[in-house]
Amino acid sequence: MRAISISTNNGDKTYKSSLDKLRVELKSASMVDTDDMPTDVIRFNSFVTIYTSFNVERSYQIVVPEKSNILHNRISILSPMGLALLGYAKGDSIVWQFPSGANEIKIIDVIQQEIQLKKETI
Repeated sequence: MRAISISTNNGDKTYKSSLDKLRVELKSASMVDTDDMPTDVIRFNSFVTIYTSFNVERSYQIVVPEKSNILHNRISILSPMGLALLGYAKGDSIVWQFPSGANEIKIIDVIQQEIQLKKETI
């Protein structure tokens, strides 16, 4: 929560809306050990493939703000898209408010970083 409160994007209306929604969701969230977390749940460093209502399929890695780079398909956990995806799982559909308006996102696949690294070394 500290990273959320000190973020420099707090003045942006869409960003503020995303943070407000995340704060509400965090109130009912529960802590789970990494080993007990299902592998298809989106968290830091997850690789996520999504399909949007604009008929676009894209894959991203969810990263800390310092490592975000859209050219390398790495989006910050504190971006509107990163905030929208956090905690959801493969097969989920969500509606989130983005700068272009409300957009439905279908989560097609989720791979955790450690699993992705094993695939790349094979």
